[in-house]
Amino acid sequence: MEKPREMPQETPRLVDPFQRPVTYLRLSVTDRCDFRCTYCMAENMTFLPKKDLLTLEELDRICSAFITQGVEKLRITGGEPLVRRGIMDFFGAMSRHLESGALRELTLTTNGSQLHRFSDDLVAAGVKRVNVSLDTLNEEKFAKITRWGRLPQVLKGIDAAQKAGLRVKINAVAVKDFNQDELFDLVSWCAERDMDLTFIEVMPMGDMDEVARLGQYWPLTDLRAELAQHFTLTDLSDNTGGPARYIRVEETGQKIGLIQPLSHNFCESCNRVRMSCTGQFYTCLGHDGMSDLRGPLRASKDDDALIKAIHAAISRKPKGHDFDYSRQKVSGQTVRHMSHTGG
Repeated sequence: MEKPREMPQETPRLVDPFQRPVTYLRLSVTDRCDFRCTYCMAENMTFLPKKDLLTLEELDRICSAFITQGVEKLRITGGEPLVRRGIMDFFGAMSRHLESGALRELTLTTNGSQLHRFSDDLVAAGVKRVNVSLDTLNEEKFAKITRWGRLPQVLKGIDAAQKAGLRVKINAVAVKDFNQDELFDLVSWCAERDMDLTFIEVMPMGDMDEVARLGQYWPLTDLRAELAQHFTLTDLSDNTGGPARYIRVEETGQKIGLIQPLSHNFCESCNRVRMSCTGQFYTCLGHDGMSDLRGPLRASKDDDALIKAIHAAISRKPKGHDFDYSRQKVSGQTVRHMSHTGG
């Protein structure tokens, strides 16, 4: 009688000290951006020398190593990822993991400025949805908060993305006394265009004037209460493994996400890690502690040392962040800019 064929063992999954599986990698492919959003970057940023960046081939190798260890979702971020030269070659290379079934989703977060150029190529690489950071529909206010950005260019990119078949989600940072008066405009605009919408609280990261950052903080508990005065809201149990909690606006049928690192700590279900374009590996957005993956990557042509370094870093993943704006004091601030790790 023929012996039963042995089935291959399941790929070991990355599990942190608190028994949370890590299945989601956010990769920053560049620290550069064509905008200078006030809550993300300094106006006169000092960017990394190009020689310090990992090559696209090295980024491919690192991502592929993570995928062999059970990472199923890969989000490309920046800076602005679409300003990196040759980035479509990288997306094209990553599509092989979608075709094999090892990677369930390849996506990106963008400011939308380059979407009119690359939407068709993204679809060809297997990308099905993108997140676009957009905090206001007012052209003058948009220019103010992005410093260098132009709203018509972003809207053109969103049009191109939807025409190409990409599912678009709008990420709006809730900024007190800036876009509070646009809350219902943003909700209605996204509903009319069948786009998902997520609001995000301002986080204490980068060079920060403490008084100014406190002045920007608009708790999403207050935002939700304001929505509830005009709409019927239903809390949803949807759980993507990410930081957002979801509500449904019954009058429009749309789903709105709320990411509340300050007013609602979301760390208990964290499944994600982040890597910079230089190989700095962060297991928590709210901590400056990092591990170096560039060293083991370049030390050997095989991936044994790299995979060992990944597991060692995951074993030090903290339970949660320490962001806190309570008592009119900013606590838990991280030194690096949001653009360094891509949010």
